[in-house]
Amino acid sequence: MWEPQIDYAEVFRALPGMVALLTPDLVYADANEDFQRLAGRTREQLVGRYIFDVFPENPNDPAAAGMRETRESMLRAVATGERDTMAVIRYDIEDPQRPGHWEEHFWSPVNAPVLDPDGRVVLIVHRVEEVTELIRARGGTGGSDRQARVLEAELYTRSRELQEVNERLRRSHAHEREVALALQEAMMPAPVPVGRHRAAVRYRPAISALNVCGDWYDLVDLPGDRLAIAVGDVVGHGLKAACVMGQLRSALSAAARVADGPARALEVLGLYARFVEGAESATAVKVFIDWDSNTISYSSAGHPPPALLDPDGAVTFLDQATDPPLGARPEHVPRPEATMSFADGATLVLYTDGLIERRTEDIDTGLARLTDSLTRHRLADPEALADALLAGLLPAEGNTDDIALVVIRL
Repeated sequence: MWEPQIDYAEVFRALPGMVALLTPDLVYADANEDFQRLAGRTREQLVGRYIFDVFPENPNDPAAAGMRETRESMLRAVATGERDTMAVIRYDIEDPQRPGHWEEHFWSPVNAPVLDPDGRVVLIVHRVEEVTELIRARGGTGGSDRQARVLEAELYTRSRELQEVNERLRRSHAHEREVALALQEAMMPAPVPVGRHRAAVRYRPAISALNVCGDWYDLVDLPGDRLAIAVGDVVGHGLKAACVMGQLRSALSAAARVADGPARALEVLGLYARFVEGAESATAVKVFIDWDSNTISYSSAGHPPPALLDPDGAVTFLDQATDPPLGARPEHVPRPEATMSFADGATLVLYTDGLIERRTEDIDTGLARLTDSLTRHRLADPEALADALLAGLLPAEGNTDDIALVVIRL
């Protein structure tokens, strides 16, 4: 059989869009022609140099976080061996012709590992799409307008990812359950480091082929010692629910980066959900954790309340800011928000209803069962506690609904 002779080095150089190769130590190994042209750097200025020596952070912007977020994404790809898709970031570039002059840029990066036959990461494929013009399309670069444009660009990026995943799945001949789970895996974020704080995440699909892929979780690192966490549940199951789940999770993840609190983030999600078929009556809860003030702010759209486990074993449910599910009201109404303090060493648990609800029981019975399990395992670390909750709360015959779970030590 005839096999074409392909010069992959030439193919790499001719790839459309900005693509670079880096070592696991984040040193440039190569960069294609579009990367060199759009970044304003020659191949000689890139190859063999540490990425952040070539592209340092803008020293004139004390709030700049692009370098930290990019480094963390690349190191996650190295540590997990899995592709890491970043949110839209601002990362200013110094004009090589005018030293000291920094130009504002917004980027949508993806970092994908290249593995050797033994499964070790030997290279990182760093693909970058510049979305600066999209963000500037409405004019101006300041305040809430820029935040709105960042959100718009983030949603554009996530929609593009969904289109790519859906196209791959369309060509697949797998069973719907396998297809839905593949989409769920593609859209669900991998566990990420949260600084010095320990966290565990779990997704457990239902045993039934018809009852999978409506639940999701998300963790967003915010400026300062803060973290935004969400869990949600889409009505319905199967491939359609997985697609809706991916859109809502991505939209809320983007909103959390620019909203001033969890209630506002859910309001943005609710407005977005009106234009997503199948998003009606979806539930979600959003929590902002601030370790500088030891406070939790939260808002719930019809979702089971998060549980706060104190070091002494007492359990408090965050149920003072609960509102109807997404799309339940015909008109937009501001959502409630509540704030409470927490003690050092406390544990926060967010979950979907499959963890506690049984068709033959009142929900209070499931909440009491969760309270008892949390109290008994109060000394466990987040990973062990997550496993204990799943092992102790799910029925022996298996879970009939899928489950998303987030456990974080405060």
